[in-house]
Amino acid sequence: MQMTKQYTICNPYDGSDVGTYTFATPEDVQSAMETLKRGKKILAKLTAHERSQILYQLADLIESHCEELGTWVTKEMGKTIQDSRVEMQRSANTTRCSGDEAKRLSGEVLDADAYPPQRGKWGIVQRKPLGIVLAITPFNFPINLSMHKIGPAFASGNTIFFKPSPQNYFSSKLLVDLCYQAGMPEECIQLCMADIPELTSIIQSDDIQVISFTGSVPVAKIIARNAGPKKLLFELGGNDPLIVMPDGDLDKAVQAAINQRFATAGQRCTAAKRLFIHSEVYDAFKAKLLAATEKLVIGDPLKEETFVGPVVNTQAADTIERRVQDAIQGGAKLLCGGKREGNIIHPTILEDISPKAELCHDETFGPVIPLFKFNELDEVIELVNSTGFGLQSGVFTHDLRIIKRLYNELEVGALAVNDGPGFRAEHFPFGGVKNSGLGREGVRYTIEEMTFLKTLIM
Repeated sequence: MQMTKQYTICNPYDGSDVGTYTFATPEDVQSAMETLKRGKKILAKLTAHERSQILYQLADLIESHCEELGTWVTKEMGKTIQDSRVEMQRSANTTRCSGDEAKRLSGEVLDADAYPPQRGKWGIVQRKPLGIVLAITPFNFPINLSMHKIGPAFASGNTIFFKPSPQNYFSSKLLVDLCYQAGMPEECIQLCMADIPELTSIIQSDDIQVISFTGSVPVAKIIARNAGPKKLLFELGGNDPLIVMPDGDLDKAVQAAINQRFATAGQRCTAAKRLFIHSEVYDAFKAKLLAATEKLVIGDPLKEETFVGPVVNTQAADTIERRVQDAIQGGAKLLCGGKREGNIIHPTILEDISPKAELCHDETFGPVIPLFKFNELDEVIELVNSTGFGLQSGVFTHDLRIIKRLYNELEVGALAVNDGPGFRAEHFPFGGVKNSGLGREGVRYTIEEMTFLKTLIM
């Protein structure tokens, strides 16, 4: 008789038991898959209007359950309650945007006589769903990043095999319950907490047509090796730069650095992980950044005033702490922070750090800012492009020449002007180059990834 494995979620802040659940058995996985295969026919009968109305209803439900969802997320992964509420609003926006796009699915008509010989035919081109989407989501934005997969998949007529992070079972279960309450047939979305062996079998299955994964590069490579000829949509890590030029607004740049590196305890793929400050304003910027950091409230993520809570688990805290200490031993100067309490890493700022330090060269998922002083833009471009990541970037300047040069030369998926690299609008294309991923998210662009073009010739 096969033993079922259980997983207990521990609150990252105080270690309390959030809850225990059982991983899916191979039989559970097969049952979910068969359900979704039946769901393809059910979903095909729903009109674009009906799909959009279900998504609008789901957006309303996410808003009305904001506190319940947000509290689960805070208990599961340590995000502050204020941050969790913001995520719920963004999740509702993503869901409404998906409802809008469900009604905008369109194609085109091509004239075969555009080139000789004369054929007297038209080509009517439409987008059609690929089938079953395997949606694998991370711990840091468990609801919004799930809706960036579920919303476009449902809008375009795909069914969804939903596998969230093990740390986010209870918030994810509530989200799926709301999907059903909104009117999504159970045959169209199935939550399945598969452990690694079962998940591998799902990835390998010919019944899956699309794998949409947000997470780490090593896991993405394992998925790619096992997937075979499937559509892969990967949103991976980032080592995102924030660049401040002499004419930039220092106060706004400091606020962007604080919000986009210390919020969510730095556990964002688009966090401002490397700050490049022009030598003319370096000292002034540093002073303002340190003063703002000292005012941040650190502690219990369920308290309204808390800005920085814990990282997701002890292993994550250990990695951040080690990288900070290695950087200091390598010659970096600690300006503030460097303190750890349980899984809380106090906001840390370093300077005189080697760009080759692990803290800087790899993605560090924690509240740590390395400051770099520069004189010439060439230096920044070379350093930004020197890592294996290329997700997003931000620059504070009013000089159009600098903006155009950075846009053309930085190896990234986006450049935010007078904002940090963490800017994201749910309907903008989102994704990177190199190890930062494959394809693009952003609702309309995700729909393009999850559909194929089908032509009627007549």
